[in-house]
Amino acid sequence: MSDLSTISLDETIHACNGLGLKRLVRASLTWLEQNHEHVNSLNVFPVPDGDTGTNMLLTMRSAYNEIENSDSEHVGQVAGLLSNGALMGSRGNSGVILSQLWRGFARGLQDDQTLTVEGFARGLEQASRMAYRAVQTPVEGTMLTVSREMAEAAADYESDDLRDLLQYLVTVCRESVKRTPDLLPVLKDAGVVDSGGMGMMYIFEGMLRYLNNLPVEADGETVHAAHDQHGEPEYDPEFPYDVQFLIRGEKLDVDRIRQDIEAMGDSGVIVGDPTLVKVHIHVANPGDPIGYGAQHGQLMDVVVENMYLQYLDFLRDRPIGDVPMGVNSHKPTIEEGSIATVVIAPSTGFEEIFYSLGAGAVIHGGQTMNPSTKDILEAVESLPTDRIIVLPNNKNILMAAEQASAQANGRTVCVVPTVTVPQGVAAQLALDPRGELDDVLLTMQDMASLVETGEVTTATRNATINDVQVAEGEIIGLHNGQLIITGSDTDGVVLDLLDRMGATDLELITLYYGETVTQQDALELLDTLRERYPEHEIELQHGGQPHYHYIISAE
Repeated sequence: MSDLSTISLDETIHACNGLGLKRLVRASLTWLEQNHEHVNSLNVFPVPDGDTGTNMLLTMRSAYNEIENSDSEHVGQVAGLLSNGALMGSRGNSGVILSQLWRGFARGLQDDQTLTVEGFARGLEQASRMAYRAVQTPVEGTMLTVSREMAEAAADYESDDLRDLLQYLVTVCRESVKRTPDLLPVLKDAGVVDSGGMGMMYIFEGMLRYLNNLPVEADGETVHAAHDQHGEPEYDPEFPYDVQFLIRGEKLDVDRIRQDIEAMGDSGVIVGDPTLVKVHIHVANPGDPIGYGAQHGQLMDVVVENMYLQYLDFLRDRPIGDVPMGVNSHKPTIEEGSIATVVIAPSTGFEEIFYSLGAGAVIHGGQTMNPSTKDILEAVESLPTDRIIVLPNNKNILMAAEQASAQANGRTVCVVPTVTVPQGVAAQLALDPRGELDDVLLTMQDMASLVETGEVTTATRNATINDVQVAEGEIIGLHNGQLIITGSDTDGVVLDLLDRMGATDLELITLYYGETVTQQDALELLDTLRERYPEHEIELQHGGQPHYHYIISAE
C-alpha cells in the first residue's frame, strides 16, 4: 500500500498507509505555516491581536510532533497519535476545535489499516460531529460549518481516488469559507471571512498540493520555523537556567523523578508516564537535571536557556521610564488540600500582581500567545493540592481551560469563565483557599461579573464595527469586548471610554498601563483622572501587556 513517497500526477491513489497519512499531515502543517499570518489578519475586530492562524499552527505542530518519529503503517494508529498531540497542544478556541476535529477523524479510522476515500469520508463525518459537541453553543458561519459541509460533500463523493477527493474537498472548503459572512453578520460587517474556516482550507490545500507535486515550503523554511510567542522573560538569579527535555524509557518512576529533579531548583514541572516524562526546571547548573535524566532513559528535545541573558536583553529594549516588574515575584506557599488557582496572565507585570494576590501558578498567555491544554495541565500538576480553579482571563482560552479540566486525573479542576484580566483579578481577590469549593466558585464568579473592562489599543485596518467607523492607525476603545469609540489621542480615548463605561456611578477605577506606555505618561494620565473623578478611588498599576496601551477595570 502506498506511503506516498513517490507519486506521479497520472497515478490513481486508491489508498495510502500510515506513512502516507504522516506525509499528508506534514504538508498540511508546512502550508499552514506559510499562510497562518493571512489567517491571523482575518480578525473581526481591527486590533493587533489576531491569533487564529497562530493557534491552529501551534496545534497542528503539536499533532505532527506526535507522529514525526513514528514508522507505523497503520492509519488508525497514526491518526490516534495525531489526536493525542492535537489535544495536548491545542491553543485558543480555534485550536481546541481543530483538536476535536482530529479526535473525531481518529475515532472514525481507529480500526483502519489504510486510508481510503470511504475511510476519509467516515473520518470527516466523525470529526464534524465531535467538533460540534465540543462547543456549548455552536455558531454557523464558523469553522464548524466548514467542517460539516466538507463531511457532507465527502459522504456523497463517488470516486475512489484520494487525489480527486482532496481536490473536491478543497473546492468545497473554499466555497464554504466564502459563504461564512452570509451566515454570520459580524463577519459581513467587518468585511472578512471566518478565519478558522480559512485555516482549515490551508490544511487541506496543503495535502492536495503534496499529491499534485506542488511546493508547500517557501525559501527553504521547515515545519519548525515558527516558534511559540512568549511574554516578558522570567529571571531568578539563584536559578538562571531554564532546562527542558523529554526522558523516554520503559519503566520510568515519574514520582521519584519528579521528587529528585524538583529538589535541584525552582519552577519544576515534571509530568508523564512510565514510558515518557516531560521535564521543566529552573536550575543553577543545567548539567544536574540533564545528567540525572540521562541515567534514567533516552533524552530527547533538550533545551537550555540562559534567562539572565534574556532578561538583560529585555531591560535594554524596555521603553524608557518603565519600571521592571516580576523579577523577584514571590510565589505564595500553597498548602496541601487548599484551593489554589492557575491563572493566565499576558505579561510579567500581571504575573507579579496575581502572585501578590495569592495565585498558585501563573502561565504567560493572552492574545497572540494562548497557552495550550498541556501548558495548563502542567501548571495544575505543579501544585500540591487536588482542588484547583483555573482563571483563563481571555475568551479565546476558555475552551483550552475546560479541556484541561476534563483531562486532569485525580484532581478536581474547575474553571471560572473570566474573559478579561480585570475579571480575573476580581475573582482572585475573592478566593478563599480554605472554603467549600462550590461556594468559592460562586463567589468568584459573582465578583468577576461585577467588573467593567475597558481596553485601549491602535486599529490595524479600516473597518466598520457596531456602526463605528475605524481608520487604520486610530486609537480605539473597547468596553467589555465591544468596540465603542475611536479617537486620535490615547489619553482622550481613555477619558471618553470611562464616560461611556459609566465610571461616574462606580467607585474604583484601576488603570493598567502596557508595554508601549512610559511610567511618566501613565502618571500624568492618573493625575488627570483624579482631577476628573475626585471622589473615586483610582489606582495605577504596571501591567506591561502587549498590544493594549491601557486595560481599565471599573467597579
